Amino acid sequence: MESELDERAWAVVSERGCEASDLTYDQAVEVESRLLAEKVYGLCIVTKEAAARIRRRADQQPAQ
Repeated sequence: MESELDERAWAVVSERGCEASDLTYDQAVEVESRLLAEKVYGLCIVTKEAAARIRRRADQQPAQ
């Protein structure tokens, strides 16, 4: 039986936006660790559906 954590259902977001999507949870942890080493801030592992909503919302924001 496959765990939900093994499904490609995860994404990594930061203050810059969606950094990676369609990952297993272990892959997301690896991406997060690499980005932490690069001093990228505001990192969070979320479902890829949540990341898609974040992307859509950012696309709807007026340019500053």
